Amino acid sequence: MPIYMDRHDIPKEIKAEHVAEMHQIDLKIEHKFGCRGLTYWCDEERNTAFCLIEAPNKKAIQDMHNQAHGEFPHSIIEVDKKIVESFLGRIEDPVKAKNTKLNIINDPAFRVIMVLKTSSFLNRLEANQFSLFLQKFHNSVLKTFKHFKGSIVKRDNNHYLVSFKSVSNAVTCMSKIQSNFKYITPKFDLKNRRIKIALSAGSPVSEKETIFEEAITLATRMCDIVKNQLVISNEVRELYESENRNLIIDRELIKVLKPNEEVFLNKLMNFVEQVWNKPSFKVANFCKGMGCSKSQLYRKLIQLTGMSPNNFIREFRLHQALGLLHKQSQNISEIAYESGFNSPAYFSKCFIEKYGILPSKYIQQHKT
Repeated sequence: MPIYMDRHDIPKEIKAEHVAEMHQIDLKIEHKFGCRGLTYWCDEERNTAFCLIEAPNKKAIQDMHNQAHGEFPHSIIEVDKKIVESFLGRIEDPVKAKNTKLNIINDPAFRVIMVLKTSSFLNRLEANQFSLFLQKFHNSVLKTFKHFKGSIVKRDNNHYLVSFKSVSNAVTCMSKIQSNFKYITPKFDLKNRRIKIALSAGSPVSEKETIFEEAITLATRMCDIVKNQLVISNEVRELYESENRNLIIDRELIKVLKPNEEVFLNKLMNFVEQVWNKPSFKVANFCKGMGCSKSQLYRKLIQLTGMSPNNFIREFRLHQALGLLHKQSQNISEIAYESGFNSPAYFSKCFIEKYGILPSKYIQQHKT
């Protein structure tokens, strides 16, 4: 039977004790609707509560809540039990809560989300050296995550998705990983091996379809698009400074995205993700789609990404093509056209200028 997580936006006067009472009522009648309540999270500060429920469908959950206490969930998404546990640390009631009669759980589901990406390590001149670096890199990162209580949700050779309960731990962890990265990377290889880390924050259920989707999307976009190595959202900055008695983030080391920059970034990517692979796409279309003049677009892109509109589109296409090459499901010509390039020859020229290696050579070096 599928598992769902729902979100309740609760009035300020409703406290954890009231949510516990409503949860107990749910448990008494859940059998009538074929549901089974697994656990819940209550966040008094943000006036939200989230229930994890095994149910035949979303309607059964709505009907159960409606009959139990009339608190209709504002949003319901289907979730994977293992992913929920990775993000939130549990899929059942805390042991401490089980020892109380009412089972009061004042435990926020709000999390700081980290996206970490390293360069694709295109030049594998020496396989042994590459393997040694990867081993050192992952050992260092895993040790740092453990020290700062980061919960790994997903990972591969070049990417980590991590959840933190403490914003202070997340920010300090980010800086520590960057510092360690410099020590484990050979000096002659610093140009080829880079690291980008971004932090955003949010709740598990929003109007989106997957868990923590809004926070993950923002962190991923900051990591991929913003020119700085370390980037955090304005919300993370506010939480960090509040949690640390107004200790100020070092803006020389960490880029703090302003609210208007976050709006521009999301608008930019929502638009670009729809048109990036169309060969006919031009800067004039870019300005019209973004609703700003050519000079405004140029200024905002340079400030955020360090690139002009033309360069930004080309870099974005190359990045997408890199992912397609890595999958090895198409030939180079097919990937060139699918990525919005007018010819395979021009694609190869741009690719070697960006990555220092021909697409064909990249495929050979990354054959599985």
